[in-house]
Amino acid sequence: MSAPAALPSSGPREPDGPRGPDRTGHGAEAGPPARGARRRPGRLHLLGAALLTAVLGALLVADGGWPEAWTLDVRTPLSEVDRWLVLNRDSHPLFLYFLLHLSNNVTGAVETVADLLRALGWTGVTAAGTAAAWAAAGGGTGRRALRVAATALGTFAVIGLLGMWQHAMLTLALMVVAVSLAAAIGLLLGLAAGLSERGERLLRPVLDTMQVLPAFAYLLPFVLLFGIGTAPALFATVIYAVPPMARLTALGLRGADPAALEASASLGSGAWQRLVTARLPLARRRMLLGLNQTIMMALSMVVIASIIGAGGLGDRVFRALTTQNIGNALTAGICIVLIAVWLDRTTAAAGERLEDPSGGRGPARLRGRFALPAAAAVTAAGWAAGRVLGQDTWPQEWTVSITRPVNDAVDWLVVSFGSGVPVLGGTLTWAEGFTRWVLNPMRDALWATPWWALLLVAGVLGYLAGRLRNALTVVGALAVIGALGLWDKSLNTLSQVVAALLVTLLLGLAIGVLAARSGRLERALRPVLDVMQTMPQFIYLIPVVALFGVGRIAAIMAAVVYALPAVIRITTQGIGQVDPTVQEAARSLGATSWQQLRQVQLPLARPQLLLAVNQGVVLVLAVVVVGGLVGGGALGFDVVYGLQRGDLGVGLSAGIAIVCLGLMLDRMTQPAAARRPEH
Repeated sequence: MSAPAALPSSGPREPDGPRGPDRTGHGAEAGPPARGARRRPGRLHLLGAALLTAVLGALLVADGGWPEAWTLDVRTPLSEVDRWLVLNRDSHPLFLYFLLHLSNNVTGAVETVADLLRALGWTGVTAAGTAAAWAAAGGGTGRRALRVAATALGTFAVIGLLGMWQHAMLTLALMVVAVSLAAAIGLLLGLAAGLSERGERLLRPVLDTMQVLPAFAYLLPFVLLFGIGTAPALFATVIYAVPPMARLTALGLRGADPAALEASASLGSGAWQRLVTARLPLARRRMLLGLNQTIMMALSMVVIASIIGAGGLGDRVFRALTTQNIGNALTAGICIVLIAVWLDRTTAAAGERLEDPSGGRGPARLRGRFALPAAAAVTAAGWAAGRVLGQDTWPQEWTVSITRPVNDAVDWLVVSFGSGVPVLGGTLTWAEGFTRWVLNPMRDALWATPWWALLLVAGVLGYLAGRLRNALTVVGALAVIGALGLWDKSLNTLSQVVAALLVTLLLGLAIGVLAARSGRLERALRPVLDVMQTMPQFIYLIPVVALFGVGRIAAIMAAVVYALPAVIRITTQGIGQVDPTVQEAARSLGATSWQQLRQVQLPLARPQLLLAVNQGVVLVLAVVVVGGLVGGGALGFDVVYGLQRGDLGVGLSAGIAIVCLGLMLDRMTQPAAARRPEH
């Protein structure tokens, strides 16, 4: 299934994400690009004038920073609010009769699930996870059910062998509670948006904004209210994971076959009966896709939430990264990836079963009837086996440690490929060169450009993307950053985002075009991209720190690797689904392969390419901010510092700046990608 963060953030976009089929007819898009071509000179002149003004301003103005007199002191009131909350957390009625009840209930729910997992023992949990995956795939002895069950069994076996059983069980307990709450809330919101035009109009901007925000932005307000611990981590995870379930449920309800609904109404069904017997069954596939996306996003957030005391596997990764112990980080990282793959394959198999119920041997209805009782019996047998063995956790003598071999391998890689490769130099040499010749000049150029010139360029880009309202949103977001007194740090973060985005687009568009023109390459890339899109963003920091060390380059390279799969998939989809008759007409006129690509495929795939740019922006920003954990600096560092030290005056102000930066970048690209029906 598609990456959690790659879910489209706008209603008109492709509902299935990067992997979903494109349902727009590209054959009807030939006319409008010509109209766009007639408008292009004026648009380019406007952008060129804005850029020229910015360059001249940078050359003529000595100091381009935001005026000190126009900044607001938000840290002091935020720190005072934080101090008041700390002092009144045990006495104020807001906490005593509401917030503390919420915190205690969710913490108790997590502890209950954790106690249940401990009571089942390692044999019971392994049996339950394997049996649940087998039942979700339809049961029986078919290839699909056995493959998914084997994936689950292998996941739990590797977790135990690596000595991560207890940490993994805490992560699973958090996941069970968070996904249950997020799916329930998302379902209710999806019903409101799918059944009511007013509800859809009210929820769309909220869901759009939620999907643009980096994961760190969700942690700050809950830490402010609940402090450090399980409760804020769980609430942040729930809110972060709600949008895909809500959006895809609404899309499924709105996309129900009108003929089926009309037939249901003709039989005398009321609105409630039509919902239960027609709308919801017809929307099951999209709702299951939403559940898959919710699970992946929840896992990603649970891992990141280790920063504020959530514990589990994410805490192991975080602690290992802070000490640059790649062996320990990789040990926990492997377990996180395996959990992600297991959950993704299980929900994907459930979706395949809806489309192809006969995926196993024997009658589908018979298999489905006995799958759940069989899974319950297997779970009971696993629990009984654990009672007989007298062991609740994975036996210590059955564990292996890969920390020392991994650290030795990393040391060898750094020595061999860091800077000693003939001619090429090595990863550390590349990092130093990229920092010196690309990243630092880009940051210094932004710092040198006058604030008013940057507002002008940003406003013009926003206007070209979505007219006046969009331009005002972009300018307003950038002005808020200046007013917060975080102008220089935000431009530093912006330079990292732009640098990572350029690398991502160069690689992603090139690979996507090649994959669209070569079926063999596309098939070879598919499983690699599948695995990459199931991995939480935190995990990408492990290999890049090993190869490039800590610093801004590590954050940039992690962002590139994280965003690349979505860009490749969207580009491949856009290029590959251009109307074949148009391409045949171009070939009949003597167009070469390069001319077909440049003059036919790329112009007709423009909406998908714009969507690839937008998704690249959102995904890159998310990981560049997380890169504050490994020396990325700028806003990411302030957020991490504020979360760890409890200085929410620093953390919250940086979080607001990140939100504004994400909103600005999204509005520069998203509206153009969303206006697909106009092209």
